[in-house]
Amino acid sequence: MAGICPKCGLPQDICVCDNLEKEVPHQITIYVDKKRFGKLVTIVEGLDEREIDKIAKDLKHMLSTGGTSKNGIILLQGDHKQHVKDALLKLGFKEEHISMR
Repeated sequence: MAGICPKCGLPQDICVCDNLEKEVPHQITIYVDKKRFGKLVTIVEGLDEREIDKIAKDLKHMLSTGGTSKNGIILLQGDHKQHVKDALLKLGFKEEHISMR
């Protein structure tokens, strides 16, 4: 028997909390910045603070790259702007909530 979700009160196997949170309109911004020694990093901003570590782990795994999450942003090593957008779409985020600059 699965446990009960603390957010919605439904059993874990039919809980929809993760899907509902992804439907909340957050404006996610993806851009590339140049750091020390000319290294490029892809920065993702605007994600939910509670889910940022899990999303960062999923993105790093999907893109086969290193990175970190701190201060509400995700830093990924290298220029992965278009790949990050595709990965976020696969994770369930809506395209109209994702902007690239």
